[in-house]
Amino acid sequence: MSHAPAAAAPLIAANAENRYEVTRADLPLSCPMPGMQLWNSHPKVYMPIVEDGGESRCPYCGASYCLRD
Repeated sequence: MSHAPAAAAPLIAANAENRYEVTRADLPLSCPMPGMQLWNSHPKVYMPIVEDGGESRCPYCGASYCLRD
């Protein structure tokens, strides 16, 4: 009996966009985020974000993260 690995979710290209919408489930916020390809990215950095519709910007790549609910 063969056990094939479960299909993994496709990885998001890191640093491919300038703006990402995140939810409370994504906190603590880091860039690159889990699920992003890491081979062409910068070191992981954790960023503060206000929990009432706040925004944060990555100091490495300048990506903007907007918290939505």
